[in-house]
Amino acid sequence: MDRLALPAVLLGLGVIALALWLEGGHLQSLMNGPAVLIVVGGSFIATLVQSPWGRFTRWLDLCRWLVTPPRQDLDALSDNLQYWSQQCRNQGLLALENASESYPEPFVRKGLQLLVDGAPPEQIREMLESDLYLQQDSDYKAADVFQMMGGYAPTMGILGAVLGLIQAMGQLTNPEALGAGIATAFVATIYGVGFANLIFLPLGGRLHALIDARSRYQEAAIVGLMSLGLGEHPAKVAMKLHSYKAH
Repeated sequence: MDRLALPAVLLGLGVIALALWLEGGHLQSLMNGPAVLIVVGGSFIATLVQSPWGRFTRWLDLCRWLVTPPRQDLDALSDNLQYWSQQCRNQGLLALENASESYPEPFVRKGLQLLVDGAPPEQIREMLESDLYLQQDSDYKAADVFQMMGGYAPTMGILGAVLGLIQAMGQLTNPEALGAGIATAFVATIYGVGFANLIFLPLGGRLHALIDARSRYQEAAIVGLMSLGLGEHPAKVAMKLHSYKAH
């Protein structure tokens, strides 16, 4: 996960463990394999049934962002656009040909290729904005897989608790075993609420934030590429991109 997500999740789990210890409980009392299977497995399967396959596979791709977020360096983008702006003013748009073939970011590379091919700036803007909004919408829906899992998890926790209570009721003639069985049954409820609010929903929110950051980067790229097509001065390009770097 990125530099904040993993410590935050661990901190949340640590707070729960500390609260349990302060109440005189034992961490081992929360270790219950069947409860994890019901909550995590049940939430996953219910979400899989609800989600189109393409959305689910895109969600799997986006999960990699939690480990290695996409690099969206607005400072580097601004520097490159100012350099390209100066090149275009001196040599024309064909000076972008090398960058249009080698620039590592596909979205920016596509814009550069369109400029080199002589497409009008307004047409470039329309094409790139269409790509941006379609990809953004697709990624938001894929990120919502975590939100769906967070919605199902508490219900699965209740289901696990009921199943546990059914088993516990079979021990009515053994009060000692009955008490332990009831305590174990409610662990599933804890897992349901905990997974939803400490893992699934926060990770979904993190993906939304990363998608927002990528969209802001691409919006800045569109503004800069339009400036190249209009032959604007590098200083004006920098001024236009400054507001994107400020957020």
